Amino acid sequence: MSRIHEALKRAEQEKTNGQKAQDQAEREPAQQSSQPESALPNFLPPSPIAPAKNQPIQKPLTAEDLRTKCRKPGWNPDPSFLVFSSSNPLIPGPEQFRTLRSRLYRIRESQPLQTVLISSAIPAEGKTLVATNLAHAMVRQQGCRVLLIDADLRAPRVHTLLGAPSNPGLADYLQGGVSEIDVIQRGHEEGFYFIPAGTHVTHPSELISSDRMREFIERVKPAFDWILIDSSPVLPVADATVLGGMCDGVLLVVRANSTPAETCRKAAREFQDSQILGVVLNSADKNSEYGSYYAGNVYGSGHASKLKK
Repeated sequence: MSRIHEALKRAEQEKTNGQKAQDQAEREPAQQSSQPESALPNFLPPSPIAPAKNQPIQKPLTAEDLRTKCRKPGWNPDPSFLVFSSSNPLIPGPEQFRTLRSRLYRIRESQPLQTVLISSAIPAEGKTLVATNLAHAMVRQQGCRVLLIDADLRAPRVHTLLGAPSNPGLADYLQGGVSEIDVIQRGHEEGFYFIPAGTHVTHPSELISSDRMREFIERVKPAFDWILIDSSPVLPVADATVLGGMCDGVLLVVRANSTPAETCRKAAREFQDSQILGVVLNSADKNSEYGSYYAGNVYGSGHASKLKK
């Protein structure tokens, strides 16, 4: 009996030991799987990409940022093209731009209007003249902050009219080399800010159509009452069409007795997905029939015809 008892006892002991070994084997995979993922070399998450240098600030710009951080290099405007630089109160140019300003404010009463693209069908229509003088008219209202952007990366001219440095500018920002504050200049007039086109580039369309351009406009909007953008002519290249989709409205500049009617119609069709606010008739003779119908005309004193943009 003792032998049978011992045999049964050994069998029971072996069964117990076997169960313990099985339990231990089952616990080990569970313990391994509960280890942090970083302990498993085959499942390491990819290393985070280090942020690139000079990335744009993520918070919107404020009026305080503009006042304290923007450059004020000193401008030397060309009085031949800036109608508000004359001391003669009787010349018609300033009043026409005030009228254009009033029309835009009237439109603003019924729809959102802050970012305005100024373009033309073809070169030499006077769009840069209109954009620059309209900015001067806007900023003459007390407390108004205006940002004028030269987005014609192919043939920029706004900096020439303002007598402002051309670099760094929009192209440099869009390529990621500088921040918004680096490219915004402050003028002599309170509330007047300007971004030049910047360094010449060989791929302007890619820069203009990038998400960075759209994000840039959205980020600077809170700091300004108006943002005026001078673009390339719409028919030769697609830059203006792309920018028109990023803005609240488009002003189309036409040169009187110069721009063919069919060319104007083609330009308007290019902006069919944008809000065309109206047409500015440039270089119209105030004694002609145009003077009776186009209150927003720029009746130049001969200066407008000299501008080749």
